Amino acid sequence: MTVAPSTLSPAAAARAVALAHATFDIEAAAVLGLKARLDHAFAQTVSLVLGISGRVVVMGMGKSGHVGRKIAATLASTGTPALFVHPAEASHGDLGMVTAHDLVLMISYSGESQEISAILPVLKRLGVPLVAMSSNPSSSMAQHATLWLNTAVDKEACPLNLAPTASTTAQLAMGDALAVALLDARGFKAEDFARSHPGGALGRKLLTHVSDVMRSGDAVPQVASTASFSDMMREMSAKGLGATAVVDDQGAVLGIFTDGDLRRWVERGVDLRAMTAQDVMHAKPTTIAADALAVDAVELMERRQITSVLVLDAQGKLCGAVNTNDLMRAKVI
Repeated sequence: MTVAPSTLSPAAAARAVALAHATFDIEAAAVLGLKARLDHAFAQTVSLVLGISGRVVVMGMGKSGHVGRKIAATLASTGTPALFVHPAEASHGDLGMVTAHDLVLMISYSGESQEISAILPVLKRLGVPLVAMSSNPSSSMAQHATLWLNTAVDKEACPLNLAPTASTTAQLAMGDALAVALLDARGFKAEDFARSHPGGALGRKLLTHVSDVMRSGDAVPQVASTASFSDMMREMSAKGLGATAVVDDQGAVLGIFTDGDLRRWVERGVDLRAMTAQDVMHAKPTTIAADALAVDAVELMERRQITSVLVLDAQGKLCGAVNTNDLMRAKVI
C-alpha cells in the first residue's frame, strides 16, 4: 500500500506524538485512580447483580452511552444477561423493557444528564435496583441510586479538558472490572464463553467435536484383515483419505495402512502383490473418540506427526476417520 507523504511540519509532527504520549499518561492515571478509590460499593454491586433474576439494563447518554453499549455487550458475553436501553428512548416507551427483576446500571460522568434525570423517579417507583457510575456522589443520579461507583478523573486527556476521553476510559475500565468479577463469581469457563461466541475461532475450537467433522459410513476406508493388497489399494483410492483401516468382523480396529506405509514397503523391494492387509498393516494405530473435541484431534496428529486418525464410538468400534483437510475445512485449524 502506498502511503501519502505527511503534510505535517516537523514541529507539528513532534507535537502530535507528544500529545499522544500525554493522552496515554493521562488515561493510564485515570484507570489507576479508580484502583485507589475503589471501595466496598464495588463488591456490593457484584453481589447485587448476582442476586437478581433478570438482566442488567445499562443506560447512558452521549459518549457514556457508547461506553454503556460496550459494557452491556461484555456482560452478556461473559455470563451476565444484559442489554442497553437509550435513556431518551426510555422516556418514550422503551422503559417498558425494564422489569422488576432487573438491575439498572446508569452511566453519566456528571450524573445530571437531563434525559437520565427524567426517568430516575420512574425507576424509583418500579423498585428496580439502580447502580450509578459517575464522578459526583451528590448528583441526582447518585442520590437516587442504590449504590454509587466512583469514576471521577483528575482531568480529561483533551487539551481543552472538555472532550470525554479519560473519563470514558475510566467508565470502560470499571465496566470491564465488573464483568471480570462477575464471570469469576459465576464460575464462568472458556466453554461457556465459546457457547456465546459460536461463530468465532474459540467457539469452533471448544464446541466442535470430532463427530461433527469426521468422515462416516461408506466414506470411511476399511478392509478385512484378509483383504488382498489390490483390494486394499482400491479402497484407499476410492475413499481418498490416504489410508485405510483394517478391522475384524465386529468392526474393531486391528490396524491401519497409509500412503507412508506403502512407500516404506516399496523401498524395501518387497513384492506386495501376494500380501494381505494383515501382512502390511501398522498394528495398534492412533485413534480418537468420536465425542472428543476436534481441537484434541489436531493436537494428537501434531504430536504423533500424522495427517489422519481413526475415530472410535463408545463401544470402541470404528465409526469414522478424520484428517487435517477435514479439520481445516471446519476452520478448527
